[in-house]
Amino acid sequence: MNFARLLEGIGIALDSIRSNKVRAFLTILGVAIGVMVVIAMASAITGINRSVAEQLETLGPKTFFVQRFFQGGLTIDDGSEESQPWRKNPWMKVEEAELIRQLPAVQYVVWREGDSGPVSWGNTELGSVQVIGFSPNWILSVGGTITAGRNYTQLEESANSRVAVINDKLAESLFDNRDPIGKRIKVYGEPFTVVGVYVDAAGLFNGTPSPIVVMPHSTFTKVADYWKGWLMFAVTPKPEFTVAETQDQVTAALRASRGLRPADDNNFALVSQDRLLDTFNKVTQGFFLVMLALSSVGLMVGGVGVVAIMMISVTERTREIGVRKALGATRREIMFQFLVEAATLTLVGGACGMVLGALIAWLIRALTPLPAAIPLWSILAAVFASTITGVFFGLYPASKASRLDPVEALRYE
Repeated sequence: MNFARLLEGIGIALDSIRSNKVRAFLTILGVAIGVMVVIAMASAITGINRSVAEQLETLGPKTFFVQRFFQGGLTIDDGSEESQPWRKNPWMKVEEAELIRQLPAVQYVVWREGDSGPVSWGNTELGSVQVIGFSPNWILSVGGTITAGRNYTQLEESANSRVAVINDKLAESLFDNRDPIGKRIKVYGEPFTVVGVYVDAAGLFNGTPSPIVVMPHSTFTKVADYWKGWLMFAVTPKPEFTVAETQDQVTAALRASRGLRPADDNNFALVSQDRLLDTFNKVTQGFFLVMLALSSVGLMVGGVGVVAIMMISVTERTREIGVRKALGATRREIMFQFLVEAATLTLVGGACGMVLGALIAWLIRALTPLPAAIPLWSILAAVFASTITGVFFGLYPASKASRLDPVEALRYE
């Protein structure tokens, strides 16, 4: 019996949509926008999280980072000492990277600093290209493949040689179809010889890679106008050592080299991949809050539309309600019918929103490197939110319909 009334309520709601297309459209539109925001943002954030995890995996699951300071999450910097705790930590040094490399548990260490600057060749000039100073074994950390030429050597690193490896995007931008190997480009106005071309490893920002120049770190520190003090090491343990064991050795070596006493806190940071992912997830939580706020506005608009359209429906069907009550329909049955109608309206809007959200997710996946995917929880949340919106905002019209006096309702013209 309840199932029959449920189907009846759904049928009446669909008839109401067909007979009041404009009013129903406005109601459905608000709910659809709210649901679309949830589906689209959830799929984008899921894609970002997957990309970050995959990019970290290219470094090897045990690789961790050593840097001057690390503070996860979003922070506010007002220029004061309290908001810039990193100032108290000394700069990392290449000598410390060399010290770490000699530890029994360490397989290799890659160090880097970076900035952006002008790069030109002939009459072609790019104003802001990512320029990175890496240790010679940088390809172990970054991944990717050198497809033409070679990498620079340790000897060139020691000699501050003006050599560079460029990625395929920069090669295409500067040289079009010409062979870049051996060509002399200018970076920060200084001449560099291109010795190699590499293709970026697949990752978050590599679907449409930006132009990149990689040069010996020693050379970078001589020619680049960059924000100094943020040298970072990527440390990979040997297979027979755990991350914890390697981190203990690195911590002990750095504390000893910096003369820290047992009671002193570390004035450097060791950051594991898990910690990076946790920090990134905290940042994405902020996007979820924005998502909830935006979707709530859409659902509120849809809810107001539900109240309006259901109140009109109650007025138009006053005589019908009187007849049903005269035939023995209870207040509960009348209220149930109108709540089903209200929930059906918002569920139709939710279905439209899910379709639009899925379309946006497909476009993100097709047009960007993000592997956007719709998580199951977002679909369940969309259905739940749509239903609750209909039931909540349909309570007043349903209650009013159930309280109508059958005698007065039958007299209504």
